[in-house]
Amino acid sequence: MGKGARPTDPFDATHRARMHAMGLTAAQMSQPLVGVVTSWNEAAPANMALARQAQAVKRGVRDAGGTPREFNTIAGADSRRSDRTAPVASLAHREVIADSVELMVRGHSHRALVGLAGCDMSMAAMMMAMARLDIPSVVMFGGTSLPGRYQDRDVTLQDVAEATGAHAADHMADTDFQALVRNASPSAGAGAGHFNAHTMGCIAEALGLALPGTASIPAPYDSRDDCGFATGKAVMALLQDGIRPRDILTRTAFENGATILAATGGATNAVLHLLALAHECGIEFDLGSVAATFRRTPLIADLKPAGRYLAHDLHAAGGMPAVMRQLLDSGYLDGTCLTVTGRSMAENLQDRPRVADQDVILPASQPLAAATSLVVLTGNLAPDGALAKADGLPDRCMTGTARCFDGEEAGLAALERGDVRDGDMLVIRYQGPKGGPGMPAILDLPAALCGQGADGRISVITDGCLSGMLRGPCVGHIGPEAALGGPIAMLHDGDRITIDLAAGRIDMEVSDAEMSARQKDWQPPPSPALDGALSKYQQLVRPASQGAVTHAPTAAPD
Repeated sequence: MGKGARPTDPFDATHRARMHAMGLTAAQMSQPLVGVVTSWNEAAPANMALARQAQAVKRGVRDAGGTPREFNTIAGADSRRSDRTAPVASLAHREVIADSVELMVRGHSHRALVGLAGCDMSMAAMMMAMARLDIPSVVMFGGTSLPGRYQDRDVTLQDVAEATGAHAADHMADTDFQALVRNASPSAGAGAGHFNAHTMGCIAEALGLALPGTASIPAPYDSRDDCGFATGKAVMALLQDGIRPRDILTRTAFENGATILAATGGATNAVLHLLALAHECGIEFDLGSVAATFRRTPLIADLKPAGRYLAHDLHAAGGMPAVMRQLLDSGYLDGTCLTVTGRSMAENLQDRPRVADQDVILPASQPLAAATSLVVLTGNLAPDGALAKADGLPDRCMTGTARCFDGEEAGLAALERGDVRDGDMLVIRYQGPKGGPGMPAILDLPAALCGQGADGRISVITDGCLSGMLRGPCVGHIGPEAALGGPIAMLHDGDRITIDLAAGRIDMEVSDAEMSARQKDWQPPPSPALDGALSKYQQLVRPASQGAVTHAPTAAPD
């Protein structure tokens, strides 16, 4: 019961009676109610450890004088199901999660919020809801799985995805393939590399919405519970000090987030989420802003999918605080930004020791590469922008021949037939926010190319998302998307395409006159009728260049 509430108020009495029914005392009702939301479920290993970690958060809240109230939300998985023709509407999950958390907190008058999530979509959604609600909030990533062991080496789901191509091409025996599948992911947690989920865990730290050092601790570690307890106490301190998410999520904080994404060579999905979160805060932060940050940021973390090391290796090397300390000391981060500790980023990092005798994190003065492997592209094939993963692209420039497929399955079928040649650019279209719908992650085809040793000679171009487990060269998020009649829809087999990373461009060799003629003749291919949530999403969703959000911008901060 809040201060000043009347004991005889019938509404309040009914509310208190319900809370008594849940075992709460009058003393507990008088304390701040703190929402603790998880995306726990049995749909994916990324979510399996969240229920345990939530109990630690609740202990932290109680210890600091709050009353935690736990609730759940959904979380889907990008992995394909047995029905491979059914849509995997990844980004639709993000919107539903954000909406459900927002409505739950508003409906139950929680005064603060802790969100625990296991995948990139749910991590982003938790932060989006926090920005909308603007009540004291902390987000916590649930951690990655431990790597598996196969033939005396660490393996992950990335190895399985690439081995699928090798197995299909008879480059790998079935017994070896099945052994890899059984052993690749031995524990709860998200993918063990610097894939989609771990990328968003790292960015949450960089934005200041997660406690320092929490992103890279594997999900099975007992220290995850210590993180949960500290997170519960932290949200109570924020409540006492009146610090809210929009005090933390400034334009500079978003620049810090994009810097961490670039410096670690993270997943391209994170760009969508940064744009969407900025949209929730009413802050101008667009693809041009991301591109400017990418251009000035060196690659200093040697992490899979393109590098050598996994998330647990990053944790052993000092985790995100070690990465951020390197970048801060070299002038790439703004240390004045406020964080959920109640202190600035620089204050959080000042006592963090540098870990010696490791080569996971390199000095910013001696980076793995002077430029990140992530590049924002524009050009006549992507007037609204695109994102490239540049790993394996020779001379940072490639020209090839378009092979057009209206879906990943058709591209895979061509590869299995042997109907793909060096120099081809495999165009997978009608996979964007509306066309997908929900931008399903493209994984199987590029991974199969890697497994067959064709990466670097054949590229994949799509208006969909790129899986965080992919190595390059790949281009995703092409805008405008094919379903809106973007240039990618007008490509024909045999058209020449150039990806120029140095210039930040992707262009097709099609004259304006020819393009005009094709546009007049263009008709979108028939698509299955959608109903329910997917129909609603398809009608509302905005382009990928705007974060693929489904509502109007939040008013800009004063």
